[in-house]
Amino acid sequence: MSIDHPIFARWPAQHPDRIQLFSAPTPNGVKAGIMLEETGLAYEPHRIDIMANESHDPAFLALNPNGKIPAIYDPAGPSGKPLALFESGAILLYLADKSGQFISADPNMRYETIQWVMWQMGGVGPMFGQLGFFHKFAGREYEDKRPRDRYAAESSRLLGVLDARLATREWVMGADYSIADISLLGWVRNLIGFYEAREIVGFDRFTHVQRWLEAGLARPAVQRGLEVTAA
Repeated sequence: MSIDHPIFARWPAQHPDRIQLFSAPTPNGVKAGIMLEETGLAYEPHRIDIMANESHDPAFLALNPNGKIPAIYDPAGPSGKPLALFESGAILLYLADKSGQFISADPNMRYETIQWVMWQMGGVGPMFGQLGFFHKFAGREYEDKRPRDRYAAESSRLLGVLDARLATREWVMGADYSIADISLLGWVRNLIGFYEAREIVGFDRFTHVQRWLEAGLARPAVQRGLEVTAA
């Protein structure tokens, strides 16, 4: 089996019958790897070196014109036709539907799960990422600390929302682990780890988030998913 897409001229597929993952170990990038490991779907990972600007290589842009990771190519997409897909939230939803796992078949629960994924995509990701920039990276050199403080305050608020949600639930959606959890784990882990923002957001007061994070990171598929494009 051969795959006809420009991406494979740059990143050849050794197993063209499998889902092809193009990613890097960022908070958004690990979502797809974790989900693929959790579902057991057959896939082949390709590391995209974003520091070398590989996500703006013409071959990658042919797969994702937005030039961001992760992206996937499923040679056996809906109706048996190939599907190229980007945006980590869309990828989570697609893989949940394809595998029949990590999202409820009940319509009400399904939309509530999607709601929390959208909350992560629209709030947690952008706010935590901006805090990382202003707290650890180039933005920390700015004399005006108002941007940093703004994103720290909003990140703390979002953690409070998540903490309240988890106060009476094992996982975001209750007893069942779902794509809502998968969407969030890498971001919360990154906030207190790589971004070194534990103190500035007062993370230790969010005891339910701490318990949830520890439980999520203890899952073997999560541990594998965090590493699939790390090497």
